[in-house]
Amino acid sequence: MATKISTDKAPGAIGPYSQGVIAGNLVYTSGQIPVNPANGQVEDCVKCQTKQSLENVKAVLAEAGCSMEDVFKTTVFIKDMNDFAAINEVYAQYFTGDVLPARSCVEVARLPKDVKVEIEVVAMKK
Repeated sequence: MATKISTDKAPGAIGPYSQGVIAGNLVYTSGQIPVNPANGQVEDCVKCQTKQSLENVKAVLAEAGCSMEDVFKTTVFIKDMNDFAAINEVYAQYFTGDVLPARSCVEVARLPKDVKVEIEVVAMKK
């Protein structure tokens, strides 16, 4: 049975889903968009949006007792593949070391709230 993850340090769900769930020793986050949980705002620049999305992922993981080091798979949804390099620049600051998470990156037609990036992860609890 899965356990719901809920934190006010990341934006609340904008639909019928959880911010994340724990199933056994695995943690699955829902896609995190770049909404600042403190004020509900979204900055326009893609690097800022990538950073906020990853900060939101980090907050959900922390609530589950995990960190970015525990992530082994990410999925990145982007509005424009031309932003790939800028997103990678920020992404590389959050994932370092010899074994980086496996990743899929997909350009999509539209994201919630018309943001430029959404990121979900799977992590393993120690």
